[in-house]
Amino acid sequence: MEFRYLGNSGFKISEIIYGNWLTHASQVDNDTATKCIHAALDAGISSFDTADAYANTAAEVVLGDALKGQRRESLEIFTKVYWPTGPKGKNDTGLSRKHIMESIDGSLSRLGTDYVDLYQAHRFDYETPIEETMQAFADIVRAGKALYIGVSEWNADQLRAGHKLAKELGFQLISNQPQYNMLWRVIEQEVVPTSQELGISQIVFSPIAQGVLTGKYVPGQPLPEGSRATDDKGGKDMIARWMRDDILTAVQGLKPIADELGITQAQLAVAWVLQNPNVAGAIVGASRPEQIASNAAASGIKLDASVLGRIDELLGGVAETDPTLTQSPATRVA
Repeated sequence: MEFRYLGNSGFKISEIIYGNWLTHASQVDNDTATKCIHAALDAGISSFDTADAYANTAAEVVLGDALKGQRRESLEIFTKVYWPTGPKGKNDTGLSRKHIMESIDGSLSRLGTDYVDLYQAHRFDYETPIEETMQAFADIVRAGKALYIGVSEWNADQLRAGHKLAKELGFQLISNQPQYNMLWRVIEQEVVPTSQELGISQIVFSPIAQGVLTGKYVPGQPLPEGSRATDDKGGKDMIARWMRDDILTAVQGLKPIADELGITQAQLAVAWVLQNPNVAGAIVGASRPEQIASNAAASGIKLDASVLGRIDELLGGVAETDPTLTQSPATRVA
């Protein structure tokens, strides 16, 4: 496993990060989830990403329980705040001071730790002044409840405003967590250049596009049993955007490239996002422990310019690049 600095800081994370979105406490049972986390540790992964909203706080509990007994200083634990939690009342969502200060304490309790290494704004909150949000984060850092602050899916203007306020308040905004993969490249035109200027790294999710980039979905053939595309608990809805014949046909063209390199298509997809110098880590999930070692093996793979060019040519017609698609909800959902 290789490690990278996160943003303009001295903080290192594993370039493969284990995340429990969509799976823990929802799609897979707790015993399997625990085995996946232990497999991640065995593969050299030291960074773990979750959020209070995942399975309405239950995913944090699963992660915290699975990490008990590990040396805390050897781990990097990330969580997030914004989406509705609990009974989803009027103040159980967003980035108000009230919700942030209550949420960090809830997350720490569920995770079984005194602090998180990275606390992230899960989206931008248009209903709360950004000054209020960043002041709350500053107070959390000063209280020692979070060591670093990041955000998720903020656009370039929001990153610039947040970075400025953080600097004025005496802490660093060091990361952004966007969706990024061969098929979803919307951060490249604006978010990445702005982040490089400001000293902010990307921690990317969905590097294999919900499994589509593995090549297991073939146009005109039945969906594999037990795959995310057949899961009615949420996976099916999340993957629907990629299930077009033109996308699936183009993705099949990745197999010869992966074969030539002696790697799987999933490893090719994860390695591809890690070629971007602004990406510090790629979040991978799993529904089975054996998936972890394979994904983790993407760490350290280098793709030369000719390979990257072939991928661009193959997927250029189906990849989404519109920077305006980096969005947060216009209003809170609860």
